[in-house]
Amino acid sequence: MSKENKIGPKISRLRELRGMKQEALAVALGVSQQTVSNIERSVEIEEDLLSQVAEILGVTPEAIKNFDEEAVFNIINNSFTSNDSSTLNAINIQPTFNTVDKLIEVYEENKKLYERLLEAEKSKVEYLERLLKEK
Repeated sequence: MSKENKIGPKISRLRELRGMKQEALAVALGVSQQTVSNIERSVEIEEDLLSQVAEILGVTPEAIKNFDEEAVFNIINNSFTSNDSSTLNAINIQPTFNTVDKLIEVYEENKKLYERLLEAEKSKVEYLERLLKEK
């Protein structure tokens, strides 16, 4: 059988696209990581196991059986086109504030925080000196 007809690699790719490791799938199935590895190399798997895997991956068993990565990427590539400026604005975000002004504002805020910290440390030192003099 060609790779496209093997169910295991489809499960593997869907798992990867979901950001899930083999270990996580193994725990969810209640099997070892090695068993998941064997499943992902299989040509076919039992329907009840396929249903369990599909549920864990958040898809239907039919979605696994019919999964075609090339078709998915073709859909993504073909559906992300637009002739209006809304797509351009969504991709090319320009801030509505002056970044230099924000940088200066953050710098001033840091300076004030540092001064407050310095005052707190000075008051601690004064307090400790008073305690030492009283003894």
